[in-house]
Amino acid sequence: ARALTPQTAETDAIRFLVGTQSLRYDNQIHIIDFDDENNIINKNVLLHQVGEIWHISTSPADKGVLATCYNKTSDSKVMTCAAVWRMPKELESGSHESPDDSSSNTQTLEPLCHLDNTAHGNMACVMWEPMGDGKKVISLADNNILLWDLQESSDKAVLSSSAALEGKGQLKFTSGRWSPHHNCTQIATANDTTVRGWDTRSMRQIYCIENAHGQLVRDLDFNPNKQYYLASCGDDCKVKFWDTRNVTEPVKTLEEHSHWVWNVRYNHSHDQLILTGSSDSRVILSNMVSISSEPFGHMVDDDELSDQEDQHQEEKIKEPLQDSVIATYEEHEDSVYAVEWSSADPWLFASLSYDGRLVINRVPRALKYHILL
Repeated sequence: ARALTPQTAETDAIRFLVGTQSLRYDNQIHIIDFDDENNIINKNVLLHQVGEIWHISTSPADKGVLATCYNKTSDSKVMTCAAVWRMPKELESGSHESPDDSSSNTQTLEPLCHLDNTAHGNMACVMWEPMGDGKKVISLADNNILLWDLQESSDKAVLSSSAALEGKGQLKFTSGRWSPHHNCTQIATANDTTVRGWDTRSMRQIYCIENAHGQLVRDLDFNPNKQYYLASCGDDCKVKFWDTRNVTEPVKTLEEHSHWVWNVRYNHSHDQLILTGSSDSRVILSNMVSISSEPFGHMVDDDELSDQEDQHQEEKIKEPLQDSVIATYEEHEDSVYAVEWSSADPWLFASLSYDGRLVINRVPRALKYHILL
């Protein structure tokens, strides 16, 4: 397995979706519910009968809707296609009741619409408009950016605009992220060693970071609280942080992994917490305080402090803040292809390795209280 996503529209229950990659059997989407109080994982399985799942993403507005990119073989050629699906009603919201016998009642996803890409090439990923009503998605197919409108009828996706990468050689997007800022009018894409920003209204390029990494860029993520900050990671084993207003140099670089870095994710609530997953089989949780939106913790009002505390507070602010690795998780024995934060609990995250192992972890308690208090 290499596809993992939190159920974005579910903000109460802790829930992740995993897509499998099996050549021999029907592929599946596993709905993983984590019961935090009792430390129990419950699982429901949905059949995804159209091929190996390379990417999975969920609607920000509708718990039951998701998109997958999957392989399809036709005329001995393999194409990567994308479709939008609905899960059965009873599985839409996070339930803690485990099914009595999961083997007998495997259910199937209902196809809502296909993002028809015969003209555009292989789909790399599907991104939902972050704050939207679940009607707008962007897909990246080979060297094309395609903006789709999922109509009210929702069984048809209408291509509303597109843009193509121009240049020499075989240009292909590897991944992209839709920025939650600027009224959701910007996306960032990765192709080869380059990161580009695009305006979704004009479909024009707004910035370009050439040679962002020494080798292929694998993944991107926007800081949820600082509108110009973007993280990237790649095959040069590095994670870099950029200010998109000045792209000549990264603001910071992390060099903790010893192999390709497949994934980088900002925590949705506390943007100093950064998760990365790599083919070195490790998941690393870093504390990037110096470039976070609250570099000095929560600001304290002067009136609240007595003189003695005041002095102490000033001394504290003078100490430079250290970025550090909080924890390295080594529960995986295979390449970690995906890491994701829960959309319901900011202190919980999941990681997925190729051998199909999903691990759910918590931010260390001491750090959690340090951030909160």
